[in-house]
Amino acid sequence: MTAKYSVKKTPIIWISLFLSLILLYTIFGYHLERTEYFKLISLYVALFFVSFKIVQLNNKNINLLLIISLLARFVFLMAIPNLSQDFYRFIWDGRMIFEGFNPYLHTPDSFLLKGIFPVADAQILYNKMGPLSASHFTNYPPVSQFCYYVAALFAKNSILGPVIVMRILIILADLMTFYFGSKLLKNLNLPAHYIFWYILNPFIIIELTGNLHFEGVMICFFVMSLYLLQKLKWQWAAVAFSLSVATKLIPLIFLPFIFKYLKLKKGFMFCAIVGLLNIALFLPFISSEFITNYAETVGLWFKNFEFNASLFNIAKSIGFNITGHNEIKLIGPIMAVLVIIYIAITTYKSPLKHMRQLLIHMLLVITIYYFMATTVHPWYVSLLLILAVFTGYKFPLVWSLSIILSYLAYASSDNTENLWVIALEYIPVYATFIYEVILKKPIGNTNYTQQISEHSV
Repeated sequence: MTAKYSVKKTPIIWISLFLSLILLYTIFGYHLERTEYFKLISLYVALFFVSFKIVQLNNKNINLLLIISLLARFVFLMAIPNLSQDFYRFIWDGRMIFEGFNPYLHTPDSFLLKGIFPVADAQILYNKMGPLSASHFTNYPPVSQFCYYVAALFAKNSILGPVIVMRILIILADLMTFYFGSKLLKNLNLPAHYIFWYILNPFIIIELTGNLHFEGVMICFFVMSLYLLQKLKWQWAAVAFSLSVATKLIPLIFLPFIFKYLKLKKGFMFCAIVGLLNIALFLPFISSEFITNYAETVGLWFKNFEFNASLFNIAKSIGFNITGHNEIKLIGPIMAVLVIIYIAITTYKSPLKHMRQLLIHMLLVITIYYFMATTVHPWYVSLLLILAVFTGYKFPLVWSLSIILSYLAYASSDNTENLWVIALEYIPVYATFIYEVILKKPIGNTNYTQQISEHSV
């Protein structure tokens, strides 16, 4: 993208845009309820437009864009997350560790239903996290748990204190993503400002910094690993990848591709390092009861939980018309098996000799996985978005905009989803995906860098 204006030529325009950005984020963070769907969507769309124009007008001034990105994040510093209640469970888990409990062995229900209050603000945290979270064992891996513990260590009481600590950790992770992402872009001969389609994206700022989802920490280690892989430092890349997996398990889906990319011996050693380090990180929590609880909790995502699904909703509707029941316990595992088959076939057939091929296949496999998943929370799309930065695909950018429609489920009193709204979210995503991936077929194009430059946002 070539900028038509510079900061010096258009100070009034970009300053107005910057002030508008800060004002919009202030309203979003402090004066919005997630049930105010018209206000929510209006603010979100406005933030996308303003952010796009800021990057467009200043794409040569990386330092300025970074400062704006940081200031936008710091707007949320004192705000209680308003689109997600997951952070209450994060605080609970961190304080459980601080008090000497293993968070994987106890549900909040197991204490509060007996009138036991094991941590500070236990009743508030229990009420706010919701019955679904309170009745299940935690599924957050050890690096995430460490972050929650740090929040408890520095803020033993209150709700806002740990929120601020966790928010600072996520902002620091975004800074590391910027640092290593910028280096990777340079090595791939791609423009430096592409990183801001992630760093300055309102979706990322709101879902990660605003709503305290630790995908930001997971992505930080993931991008570090990609950079080290590209620099042929595969041992350190394995360490960074291990920390990414130990924050959120989802990067495990990429291991077959990395194995093939590194070839047999190095690929085996990479996987071995990832496995051993994750065992070591889980070791302080491991017991036979832990293994049972954790496997049971992870399994729920395939057999019980459903939210904002696309292909699964179609399959579920077909199954309901045939049997008269919601067949999630059958369809969910089938979808998971189909993804595994896709990974196996793709890994076997696809050339993975260059970093660009690895990145593209990573993006496609995680996309297929989420297309077939029973549950797709908005913050999940952040992993697709960072891969889009390095591959030039636009459909994750489209999804980062349309995903806000998933919050309309909270507009009804019983939090039920409207399938027409879900369709409205996914239609532009699938349309862009089909055009870019199937019709254009960019994989294998030898003139990859030129193609990215011509077709990226």
